[in-house]
Amino acid sequence: MSQAHRVVIVGGGFGGLACARGLKRANVEVTVIDRRNFHLFQPLLYQVATGELSPANIASPIRSILQKQKNCQVLLGAVSGIDLETQSVHIDDRQIPFDSLVIATGSTHSYFGHEEWSEQAPGLKTIEDATEIRKRILYAFERANLATSEEERRAALTFVIVGAGPTGVELSGALSDVGHNMLSKEFRGGHPEELRIILCEGQPDPLGMYPPPLVKKSREELDRLGVELMTSSMVTDIQDDHVVVKHGDEENRIYTRTVIWAAGVRASSLGKIVADETGAETNRVGKILVNNNLSIGEHENLFVIGDLAFLKNEAGDPLPALAPVAMQQGSYVANLIKDRVSGNSGSSKPFHYRDRGSMAVIGRYAAIALVGKKKRQVSGIMAWFIWLFVHLMEITQFRNRLMVLFLWGWTYLTRDRSARLITGKLPRE
Repeated sequence: MSQAHRVVIVGGGFGGLACARGLKRANVEVTVIDRRNFHLFQPLLYQVATGELSPANIASPIRSILQKQKNCQVLLGAVSGIDLETQSVHIDDRQIPFDSLVIATGSTHSYFGHEEWSEQAPGLKTIEDATEIRKRILYAFERANLATSEEERRAALTFVIVGAGPTGVELSGALSDVGHNMLSKEFRGGHPEELRIILCEGQPDPLGMYPPPLVKKSREELDRLGVELMTSSMVTDIQDDHVVVKHGDEENRIYTRTVIWAAGVRASSLGKIVADETGAETNRVGKILVNNNLSIGEHENLFVIGDLAFLKNEAGDPLPALAPVAMQQGSYVANLIKDRVSGNSGSSKPFHYRDRGSMAVIGRYAAIALVGKKKRQVSGIMAWFIWLFVHLMEITQFRNRLMVLFLWGWTYLTRDRSARLITGKLPRE
């Protein structure tokens, strides 16, 4: 009896899991490798960072997700190399052979050449990032409560978020909501009007990827929440106690103890390993240029999907780094592998992303959205309910629906305070 086709998937995110699940009934052996033992629902990380949800609300063990898939095994570890000659990947001191390899390791923060800023301005990509930001936010309120001078208190209650894309805007809105709630209800003598949230953006508008009417709505909502927008402004320096922001020829020094980075991403470290081994081209942030079937160059059995892949749509625009893109790519590659294994040569159709819209939440009960193929523009509470429904449906693909609906809904809608924990070493003074 011949050995089943071996598929190795590196990365247990949206794309990797979609690919693994798509191979459930195929005559293949699937190995999923990830440096974490859990799948993370990244779109809700900002709510962990602002103390609205606990990490367990948005993460599930990969083994639990795939436990009923008999043709799949899960390995914990980091891939350190790829050997095309032996058709294997290196994980610790082991070699894992493959017939098809799927790379789905995503992206990480980019500080545009200022990696030294990472200490003062953490980004938001992992559970550890989120709990670190949560600690800094909550400790800022405690620091303000203990302040002995007006300057010290003002700096403690000033938060600077760099980048006004979806992550930055969502963080700003959630931080405004949580901050005003805490200052008015949990701190004696707290004054919500002292809270200052500054959102810096190099482009002229926040959420610039949306149409002007929705950008206008987002500006109005951010203003209602008390968020100060500094657009067409570049951060030129970040120190422990201040940020320097340049707007035209004018430079402003903002005194703050809490800075959060939401301004840019680059390819994961495995991207360079893959490019070096295969000779694949990369773009300026290290993403790998893939063929229209998501394979790499002449290596028809090597695939890159999700945030690590660079591919343009029919209009010539790069596909966005969104979970639906990764999931559709994962399913596409799974079907492609199944067709090849079964000897079906009719599987050469190029990948086509079915864009069902996009959305960004700005605050509790406020969002903007482009819905459906016709990109209908929706804003306000209606868009927020669409956002709520879509995220609940997506997060429960990998978990018990009723349990998640209850826990997440109760925690978010009742402002449960159990997630507001300061853990780990306190920020340095």
